[in-house]
Amino acid sequence: MAMFEQFTDFLGGRNQRRRHGRNLPDDMDILDKLKEEHDAVKALLGKLVESDNAAERASLAKQIKAALAPHTKAEEKIVYDAILALKDKDAQVDGNEGYLEHRHADLALKKLLSIKPATEPEFAAAAKVLKELVEHHIDEEERNVWRDVRNAFDAAERIEMNRAFEAAKKRVRVAH
Repeated sequence: MAMFEQFTDFLGGRNQRRRHGRNLPDDMDILDKLKEEHDAVKALLGKLVESDNAAERASLAKQIKAALAPHTKAEEKIVYDAILALKDKDAQVDGNEGYLEHRHADLALKKLLSIKPATEPEFAAAAKVLKELVEHHIDEEERNVWRDVRNAFDAAERIEMNRAFEAAKKRVRVAH
């Protein structure tokens, strides 16, 4: 229960999130929220790789950055740090691997955004590599990290994790 208390402290108390007995949009399991965001980013990456229009490619790359930056930073702080705090060595490996894969995706995204014009063959190659990195990461995370989360945290704790995740995302600034 210590981790649950940490999340409620992080948010300033869980009861502040309820109004008039109704659930708010972030009253969902962290894993359901992550799945929604993973699917959205995968769809953007698919469109990016398929596009041959410079303006569309540039727009999609910016949308991907705007989606990934808050997601990855909040996920690291809330999900990865929680599993790194567990005594389970396999969970700690999964958390560290997640951090490393986020870093690789961030570098690939920065490279992609630096390629001008977006019609260059190098842009297409960078988009494909970013898509492959992110999809590989999502597949492993949804299998390994999520298993760790399910094993270590009950449903109420996962809802608190989502609330903390949503709050952490709001604090991330995305440079344009």
